[in-house]
Amino acid sequence: MTTVALAVTDGMLHFELALACEVFGANMTGVADPWYSVATCGPSAVRLGRFRLEPDHRLDRLSRADTVIVPGWADVDEDPPGALVDAVRMAHEAGARVASLCTGAFVLAAAGLLDGKRATTHWAHTQELAARYPRVTVDPGVLYVDNGSVLTSAGKAAAMDLCLHLVRLDHGSSIANTLARRLVMPPHRDGGQAQFVTTPVPAPDNHPLAELFPWVIQRLDHPLTVEDLARQARMSSRNLGRHFRSATGTTPLQWLLTQRIRHAQELLETTNDTVDTIAAATGMNTATTLRRHFNRTVGVPPDTYRRTFRARTRPDPNDTTQTTSDIYADEFGN
Repeated sequence: MTTVALAVTDGMLHFELALACEVFGANMTGVADPWYSVATCGPSAVRLGRFRLEPDHRLDRLSRADTVIVPGWADVDEDPPGALVDAVRMAHEAGARVASLCTGAFVLAAAGLLDGKRATTHWAHTQELAARYPRVTVDPGVLYVDNGSVLTSAGKAAAMDLCLHLVRLDHGSSIANTLARRLVMPPHRDGGQAQFVTTPVPAPDNHPLAELFPWVIQRLDHPLTVEDLARQARMSSRNLGRHFRSATGTTPLQWLLTQRIRHAQELLETTNDTVDTIAAATGMNTATTLRRHFNRTVGVPPDTYRRTFRARTRPDPNDTTQTTSDIYADEFGN
């Protein structure tokens, strides 16, 4: 897997493209030999946001690559260009390993490469991907999915996770870890997209539950029940459930649990409170209960989440080199 072709066309997201170039185009002389040969393939000059790119080759060159990378696609409401879809399909039929970054999954789905397979994309677009391509099993809770010759990643930073995964497959963990260290990135992140998804409260002024939502948020440390919520909203439990389903897409108890988890995330990010204290503050009562629900919902234990998202205290604010090394060593045990 030495040749990597980056499929580019108008409307691609330049962040994912640059990220792939950084990984596969890295100078690994003396570390891994041979490394990758990287080329961009697209129709003449393409526009990537505010940037203009002149590809190295036309799209038909994709079929000669060992690995084809499809960066994120900006306008998921529109079908990707037919020429791009056809070129990606032909490359896969020719034996190329094809990987999409972020919303590049829409290109792979349009090419039929994801039919009958698990796949993922940026969490904000997983429902659209599933609705438009019902033969694809969309998993919104993972950072990437490896189906062998077809791989997909979630959004933005998860694209780096997938690229490092490809390096690990081709060159082994030691080389992947070395490259990750150079990029100041974790060689592998635990958990999935759930730890990065925010849960805003739907509260339009004219909604029957508009006053209930903030009331609940202020009382997350209380052992609230559906009956408590229905009483506060001045409606029956059945009517409450119907309005909750309409407003949030879920049940009152599931919504309440989501708010407790989100509050626990905020406390883990911003305080030094123990897990027991956070459990009490979020109405979970015990650390065991919090850990069970948190791990199942977010995908990682509370302590791991805190290490990932807490801003570290710098031992010497004037020595950024030392700080970076310390942070990396602390995070990855090296």
